Amino acid sequence: MEVKELLNDVVASGSSDLHIKAGQPPIYRINGKIQRSTFPVLTKEDTKRLVYELMSEQQKSWFRDRLELDFTYELPGVARFRTNAFCQRGHIGAALRVIPIKIRSIDEWGLPEILKDIAEYHRGLVLVTGPTGSGKSTTIAAMVEYLNSLYRRHIITLEDPIEFVYEDNLCTIEQRGLGEDTDSFAEALRHVTRQNPDVVVVGEMRDLQTMQMAIRASEMGALVLTTLHTTDAAQTVDRILDTFPADQHQQIRLELSTALQAIISQALLRKLDGSGRTAAFEILICTPGVRNVIREGKAYQIYSLIQTGQKYGMQMLDQALKQMYMSGVVSYRDALSKCSDPEDFERSVSGG
Repeated sequence: MEVKELLNDVVASGSSDLHIKAGQPPIYRINGKIQRSTFPVLTKEDTKRLVYELMSEQQKSWFRDRLELDFTYELPGVARFRTNAFCQRGHIGAALRVIPIKIRSIDEWGLPEILKDIAEYHRGLVLVTGPTGSGKSTTIAAMVEYLNSLYRRHIITLEDPIEFVYEDNLCTIEQRGLGEDTDSFAEALRHVTRQNPDVVVVGEMRDLQTMQMAIRASEMGALVLTTLHTTDAAQTVDRILDTFPADQHQQIRLELSTALQAIISQALLRKLDGSGRTAAFEILICTPGVRNVIREGKAYQIYSLIQTGQKYGMQMLDQALKQMYMSGVVSYRDALSKCSDPEDFERSVSGG
């Protein structure tokens, strides 16, 4: 089995992920479910060969030193693969996420129209949140491509590793990967405002320094798009605050209440008809009322502000899930599993 043969089959099967593990055949994730492929069981020699075929000589050297590595592999004309190579029980393994060559638009994905308005903001912080594999990178890519098709802006992305590859249309887009083009998100953000960006995309706000620098960049006149692994808007605000020492909370609440423009939280669910997966969204727009509750440390009030903020394009995740279930798009069980408040969802669906 050659690696190109395997990767072509992964894409042809409609898989979102590939897992390479000694003692098992290649394992696919299709519509959110793990499935073993029809390829032969892999030996430890097979897994080492397959994973090393994905790497450059420099990447092999890094991997031998660190025993794990994030990188991207491209099969020209087919797809890109975000890859994490690692060792388990002394054997080399890998997890690969399929990244389409073509970046689909907001309309093609059927994403909420309000995302176009959010992408058009000229400054501030926009957070796209959700668990791993919920489509955060895809949502940001669609927003960047929307700008690229309509506006002349300078966009800089900071990624680990580079996922979607953009082609300049109206925008000028520069993509920087950790390890190859910069040492860290925080270090890149420290210098990014001197590079005259209109939009900065940060792969993930994974630590305190990155959060500080992302907020600062948004305050200095750029629109910053980034991600967090949180499930809804209120939890996102609390997560950011909890990252900082307690004696800084008041200052961070003040900065966040000024810089934050929107939080887009999403969850990915299997379609009931088995045709694939679809996303449910929670949208928070930072109105004066939202900024006030963030500043006062009352993030729990965000839920009620979203419920009453439909005229601004806001929606609760649980409202979106209910609508998808009532329309027959997803199952009751799957919708319930993604809810912020399962008990309230059950009462709402039952009419109680």
